Amino acid sequence: MAADAPAPAPAGAADGPNHGLRIFMLWLVLALAADLVIWFVWGPHLPPGAMSSSAANQQFDIKVMAVMAAPVMLFVLVFFGYSLIVWRQREGDEEDGPPIHGNTRVQATWITLSSVLVLALFTFGTVELVTANGAGAGEGASPIWKPGGSPLQVQVIAQQWEFTYRYPQFGGFETADLVLPTGQWVEFHVTSLDVIHSFWAYQLGVKADANPGADNVAYTKINDTGTITVRCAELCGLWHGAMFDYGTAVSAAGFESWAKATRIRLAAVTRLLPPYALTYDPTVIPQINKAMVAAGITGAAGLYYPPTDPVQP
Repeated sequence: MAADAPAPAPAGAADGPNHGLRIFMLWLVLALAADLVIWFVWGPHLPPGAMSSSAANQQFDIKVMAVMAAPVMLFVLVFFGYSLIVWRQREGDEEDGPPIHGNTRVQATWITLSSVLVLALFTFGTVELVTANGAGAGEGASPIWKPGGSPLQVQVIAQQWEFTYRYPQFGGFETADLVLPTGQWVEFHVTSLDVIHSFWAYQLGVKADANPGADNVAYTKINDTGTITVRCAELCGLWHGAMFDYGTAVSAAGFESWAKATRIRLAAVTRLLPPYALTYDPTVIPQINKAMVAAGITGAAGLYYPPTDPVQP
């Protein structure tokens, strides 16, 4: 009888393979590889690039978010794939799975990790918005963070359907050409003459609403020379889709030469303009429009449409 008794099963054989460890190791390898690819290969090419401080910081934010999101997404995919392969129903297997009423360890781990991730993202996002990282977003007339020194002031004036720019530190001349220096902080003052627009300088990572009667401030520091795509990002009327242009980032010396030459060239036009101000009263807009025509700038109506008269040409 004793000789016919089955041999005892090896310790742990009844438990089967450690599925949790398998899933974890597979997820760890894939998550590490994905994060390395995102950070070092894909990250440097993410929009909006690194042409300015605000753009570089936005690119950094996207990289951080992608690095944090990839492991979460991969865990879901790995668990789903492992379940399909290992725990799928076999032919002839009609047995129910074991009843599970809860797992305190899994629940505590899930709640802890979720809380840590949410609080970390909250802290990260708040810091990015309060400090220089969020300075390109148009933080109203009194932004919390301001750069040191004396930044170059550029007023962005939106009107249907064109952006013009005033340079108060160079006599207040106004032009449709956006030219900015590298290596210096730029302080944008964004406003509108008629309806709501939105100034979006893509490569600079600057996007600020242009509201009539309001001054919206945004900061950035340009790192490299190049072309800047400027678009209106707020539906502003019939020709909203055509309200785009291109600016240029040049060296500091090149900007000084351009600004001085443009100040002299537009001196007669500048005298027609109202004095520089952070916002402009609608009653002076015909005067501004006259100056723009004298400067050879076309395409901006320079008209004012009050709320009681929404009809536009």
